[in-house]
Amino acid sequence: MLGRLDAALGRIDEQLSALTAAKARIQGLLDAVVTITRETELPAMLHRIVTTAMDLVGTRYGALGVLDEADGRLAQFVAAGLTEEERQALAGVGLPHGLGLLGHLIRHPEPLRVEDISSHPAFAGFPPGHPPLRTLLGVAIGVRCGVYGDLYLSERRDGRPFDVHDERMLVALASAAGIAIDNVRLFEQVRAGSEQFQRLLLPTLPDLRPFGAAAIYRPAAEPSPLGGDWYDAILLPDGAVAVVIGDVVGHDLHAAAAMAATRNMLRALLLERSASPSACLAQLDRTLQTITDLPVTTTSLARIEPAGSAWRLLWSTAGHVPPLVITPDRRAEYLFAEPGLPLNVDSGQHRPDHSRPLPPNTTVVFFTDGLIEHPDHPIDRGLAALAELATAHAELPLHDFVRALADHHPSDGHDDMAILALRTPR
Repeated sequence: MLGRLDAALGRIDEQLSALTAAKARIQGLLDAVVTITRETELPAMLHRIVTTAMDLVGTRYGALGVLDEADGRLAQFVAAGLTEEERQALAGVGLPHGLGLLGHLIRHPEPLRVEDISSHPAFAGFPPGHPPLRTLLGVAIGVRCGVYGDLYLSERRDGRPFDVHDERMLVALASAAGIAIDNVRLFEQVRAGSEQFQRLLLPTLPDLRPFGAAAIYRPAAEPSPLGGDWYDAILLPDGAVAVVIGDVVGHDLHAAAAMAATRNMLRALLLERSASPSACLAQLDRTLQTITDLPVTTTSLARIEPAGSAWRLLWSTAGHVPPLVITPDRRAEYLFAEPGLPLNVDSGQHRPDHSRPLPPNTTVVFFTDGLIEHPDHPIDRGLAALAELATAHAELPLHDFVRALADHHPSDGHDDMAILALRTPR
């Protein structure tokens, strides 16, 4: 009687252990899927898939071979687990050719579990310097349009051969990986299209001679390449030049559409009437509040006109960061003045104009706050860093100058940025 009871308890204990192990495997798989889907860039995701699979099954080596969509050959090979010495030994070996067991899995995309690689009929040897491998587990990664590539694992850390549980776990992970890859590739396509759409909304600067001018736009690193930063510059009928920079709140299609509508309305106002910048902004504000539901917008509008042998800058702002002036002797000065309220807040508020003389060969930089803002630094630090950067590159041609500011900006890059620089004649 006691013997049968002990046997029954033993079976129950084995079942509980099996259930515990199964629960741990499922939880590990769920954690692995979450880890993969956190990545938003394809190269980082591919490497994460390999390392996550290695951690999930417990192996020393892992790799992912990406197939060329045209001919089905290996186009990319992401490997992990190699020591520095092993990497150096393989430094002269190029991309695998997809022969041997790798080619077998490419031609037959069913799960492949091998206890002794060298004894498999498809084995074709290892290249010089390759670490010796004995076991292999490979599964195909499918995406919406077919097989994307193959995921390989080798050498369990406990020295045991791969079992059916390992195979099932890797198949499940590969299935989730295929969905994640599809999502990232779709996101990249949408991002590229959105960025192109954003750039099409922004103008190509016209010939502003005798002034020099250049502008650049950079999308935010996240969450969307669509945003509300904008700029414009036009020659006015009276010979002056109007320059505007602005930022519509938001990072979506609505913000981009609002930006385009605001820019177009302001351009129509500038060409229709020779009014001061403050008067144009006041009229734009009244129009926005009357006929649209556009978001809050900050902007600076400037007019540069002849003043004797030099030039005069007349400007007004609506809650925007101040322009930066670089004098011919390479001194930097921000044009701090009464900023005014952003557009679409209170159109009844008075908007003042501000004036400053501009000597010949003076550069005026208009920009949006994405160029200087950093969550870990006060805005004064970003302004100071930008002034130092601008003076260091002040002698560059304007197109190179704005590119240098965009490339070496002091912000964290998580907001879109627009820069427009104008230089008075020598």
